[in-house]
Amino acid sequence: MTKKHIIYKEDNWNMITAEVEGAKITVREISTEWGEDTFIFVGRHEMMAWAEKHFAADNYPAHEEILARFAEL
Repeated sequence: MTKKHIIYKEDNWNMITAEVEGAKITVREISTEWGEDTFIFVGRHEMMAWAEKHFAADNYPAHEEILARFAEL
């Protein structure tokens, strides 16, 4: 069973979602600027390491909120 989580949502075109299916986590980042990127992780530790690097404070104003939502998965 797949469970979908909304990590961040600005509007219908700018959002980050995560789908958890067992140990596999699929993260989709959708933006009007870059389009859609999909990242697949085989575990939570791998996903958190990526999220901490990818959602740095200088690039994402809401980085603390985003990282907190990832930590809740």
